Amino acid sequence: MTDQTAAAVEGSVEPPARSLGGVKVVGILGILAGVVLIVVGIVVWIMVSTQLQAERIAIPDDAMAFQGQTVAGPFTAFVQADIIQHHALEASEGKTYAELPQDDPLRATMMNASFLRASLFTSVVSFGVAAFAIGIGILSIMFGWALHRLAGAPVVVKSARVA
Repeated sequence: MTDQTAAAVEGSVEPPARSLGGVKVVGILGILAGVVLIVVGIVVWIMVSTQLQAERIAIPDDAMAFQGQTVAGPFTAFVQADIIQHHALEASEGKTYAELPQDDPLRATMMNASFLRASLFTSVVSFGVAAFAIGIGILSIMFGWALHRLAGAPVVVKSARVA
């Protein structure tokens, strides 16, 4: 077997048949998009947390967790929403806003409790969206890096054995 035939059987490194510059660009764009998603997610998380802290909402002692803490994150917001519902239902003897007669003075209390809970749950969802954006940003960076690396890898061409 000659050296040329042995090289053909083992494989040889050749440049790709087409330019892979577009794949490298997509990889770089993926990395940049990932960085933007992470930064935006962090900014949203901080902004929502700061706004919640500015309200100075203290979790009461009869809450299921985080008693005495200030609402500042998704878990404390959820616990505060839960205890608001508990207190409102306690005040209305277990009746919801819709179940109370229209002239019942407790209806306003139930409505306010509902609005407060909705606002707190909106912040919980905002934290979730921010965390999702950060996670997708990390994945985008990983996929972009992989594409960029693969586009720069050498191509090994193996020839079929000739009898």
